[in-house]
Amino acid sequence: MALRVPQSAGPQLFKEGYKNLQGLEEVIFRNIQATKEMSEITRTSFGPNGRNKMVVNHLEKLFVTNDAATIIRELEVVHPAAKLIVMASQQQEAEAGDGTNYVIIFASELLQKAEALLRMGLHPSEIARGYELALDAALEGLETLATDSVGDWTQPSELLKAIRTAIASKQYGQEELLGRLVAEAVSAAMPARDHTRFNVDNVRVVKVLGGALAQSQVVHGMVFPRSPETACRRAQFAKVAVFACPVDMGQTETKGTVLLHNAAEMLDYTKGEEAQMEAAIRELHEAGVKALVCGSGIGDLAIHYLNRYDMVAVKCPSKFELRRLSRVVGASPLARLGVPTPEEMGYCDELRTDEIGGDRVTVIRQWSAEELAAAAADSEASRQRPAFADRIARSPLVTVVLRGATQNALDDAERAVDDGVNVVKSLTKDPRLVPGACAAEMELGRLVHEAADRTPGLNQHAMKAFAQAMEVFARTLGDNVGVDSTALVAKLIAAHHSAGSTGSAAGAGADAAALTGAAIGVDVDCEHEPRLVDAAKARILDPLAVKQWAIRYATQAALTVLQVDQIVMAKRAGGPKLPKQQGHWDDQD
Repeated sequence: MALRVPQSAGPQLFKEGYKNLQGLEEVIFRNIQATKEMSEITRTSFGPNGRNKMVVNHLEKLFVTNDAATIIRELEVVHPAAKLIVMASQQQEAEAGDGTNYVIIFASELLQKAEALLRMGLHPSEIARGYELALDAALEGLETLATDSVGDWTQPSELLKAIRTAIASKQYGQEELLGRLVAEAVSAAMPARDHTRFNVDNVRVVKVLGGALAQSQVVHGMVFPRSPETACRRAQFAKVAVFACPVDMGQTETKGTVLLHNAAEMLDYTKGEEAQMEAAIRELHEAGVKALVCGSGIGDLAIHYLNRYDMVAVKCPSKFELRRLSRVVGASPLARLGVPTPEEMGYCDELRTDEIGGDRVTVIRQWSAEELAAAAADSEASRQRPAFADRIARSPLVTVVLRGATQNALDDAERAVDDGVNVVKSLTKDPRLVPGACAAEMELGRLVHEAADRTPGLNQHAMKAFAQAMEVFARTLGDNVGVDSTALVAKLIAAHHSAGSTGSAAGAGADAAALTGAAIGVDVDCEHEPRLVDAAKARILDPLAVKQWAIRYATQAALTVLQVDQIVMAKRAGGPKLPKQQGHWDDQD
């Protein structure tokens, strides 16, 4: 390999303060080292036995999590090569909702394998061509590994096949509990006719501090973690008015002076405002409105008249929650205080206040088909339910109420639920499932290695390096479990290269050496010795689309970093930093 010869100082090309780096040592190897350090941060959080990271961001907010998407979002990465890997993982999060750590680990491993080839004398363009051929072979081989698919989208048992594995990587040991909750919520929110129109926004998460995770539940409807503002806390078959403006008297923008001449004028001073507010609430009551949802404040005077007319008022400070609620009840948020038109008015079958632990929550929900059938049999209930209720286009929104001892535990459980919902969203585009537990990666490594043996020229070296990089996932799982990763990878290679069918027994007492085939993966429940498991029989399945996008994004990010031969950095804008503010000289210590 040719070394870079220092040149004498020539004409000044850039302004003072510019940095100009070029060559293998200064650019490519430094970039590879930066991506390696980036992957070392998140690599130990990979898999069910991944460890947590304690991250304090620039706002001094504490995060304790093993979710790679949260870790890299809160870290302020400044190195340009590491930023490219972070951007690829963020795109994976947006596209598939899972596999962010997968992208970082695989992209870094590809670059480390490329470093060895570069030191042997290969050109970056030759390595890039080999990686592109290996990527095509891997994606082609991934299509042949599909062992199962999701059939009935309304059955929680079908959805649980993929949800369980996604949640196990975040909440190992709680995947059955959280998986059942997510499967129930997703099946209830799934459109009946076209499952490709499933909206992840229809599955909400509300965190209630206290209790245990086993006390979590699914509520069909929308849950607010607060009680109503009025004394009335329950309404049934209610027309709902949604306001984006405050329910209060408007304040003038300019200051004014009021001159009062006698006591009578002072007594009559506020009667005009009271009469105006009472008239507004009375008009809502006469229009049949029983429930009122406000996105801003509700004044004390308005609460007084709402109590007088026995109406329920709920405050919703978040504009995003207000939009979700509007979809649930079929209403349009109004920007002025007044009676909504029939098209702007919403409807809900039930609004009630429940007590979960020591906190009160407000539930706004529409009845299910079974409850509507029971209400139709009841003459009193069918008489109270208005005729236009069935014509309102309502969204099937479902809320997962999570319980936990600490806020960090609740946040981590919420991330696991979000991953499960996003996995279902990716399955609606491609319902195929492949074996998990690193079985698919080891089989892809074998297929790419066989394709490299059939490829002439220097490209086969990069393709074999791509196949070896696929082993990083099994090695990482072994390191995080605490077993000898080298022996584990050797067992996996032998199992995938051996001829014959998959072993008949894959339980805890099965002989791991007898397991052969494309579905053999890592058993993370092993204690001392590395052990294998048949991922297909153990129902450890991953969505094919998630792995497909992850391999593609990781390879493209690695190729982008590999083909950079020069870095030109300008001087950072801005003047000198301001000194830290000192306390007042008269303040006592």
